[in-house]
Amino acid sequence: MTGKKSRAPRLSGLEGLLGSTAAMTRPQPAGTLPVTDLHPSALQPRRSFDEASLTRLADSIRAEGVLQPLLVRPVEGGHEIVAGERRWRAAQLAGLTEVPVLIRELDDTQARAAALIENLQRENLNVIDEVEGKLELVALGLGTRVGEARGRLMQLLKAADGGEDADRLDLMFTGLGETWQSFAKNKLRILNWPEPLLAALREGLPRRLVELIGRAPEAHQERLLVMLRSGSSREELTAEVTRLGGAGERPQAARVAQVLGRRRWLDALPEKDQRDVEKWLARMPAALRAALDGR
Repeated sequence: MTGKKSRAPRLSGLEGLLGSTAAMTRPQPAGTLPVTDLHPSALQPRRSFDEASLTRLADSIRAEGVLQPLLVRPVEGGHEIVAGERRWRAAQLAGLTEVPVLIRELDDTQARAAALIENLQRENLNVIDEVEGKLELVALGLGTRVGEARGRLMQLLKAADGGEDADRLDLMFTGLGETWQSFAKNKLRILNWPEPLLAALREGLPRRLVELIGRAPEAHQERLLVMLRSGSSREELTAEVTRLGGAGERPQAARVAQVLGRRRWLDALPEKDQRDVEKWLARMPAALRAALDGR
């Protein structure tokens, strides 16, 4: 015996959600249902559907049919769509009266996570929807609130072995294009950006260029975003950000000040992390304390 903990086999994201291979291999009712027997779910994370995209999908369905069954769950008065609302809408545009379905008994948590997983597998998902969706998925997987999930992720990232929580996240992130560790290290920090930068990402502006603008003093970021929207190149933006930064800027101190200035970030910290921040601030340099005191 080496004492090394065996890891669960790697399954699909939905299998990870349901927690066991047995739950997925159990025979499941499948077939077709009338489109009138299905209705959207209030748990669906996607609230808008591009009409042009739906029309293209409807054309494809007319030619080839619905290739991937909708995931539904039985509810009073019919069946609720857990994953596949876009296919359901396009099928109706295509004139179909029935669609293929996979029927599962899912509770609200499982249904919400399944909808998130499918939404996160979209090719045209913008980075903010991706980050917020994955963070909610983490919260569901860990059984915690979204505001606490960030701190818990950081704790798991530092742990030598995250145990069952890490295994569960491994499974849930399968098929999402990255591991939860990569997500925590490289993308989660986006939520600390100023709101104008987040709005720019929601518009679909390139993440790398928006991140570049985030290196400039905050007072100038709106103007730089206007430049980006007007078609300025990366070289032009880089030159302007460099000019605004000045040779004497201290980027690390500026980033710390920016993060601490985000009330949303502070409010989302678990109590332990808030206490750690307060202890760290208690050791601040005298010059900074004098500035805060207005001297």
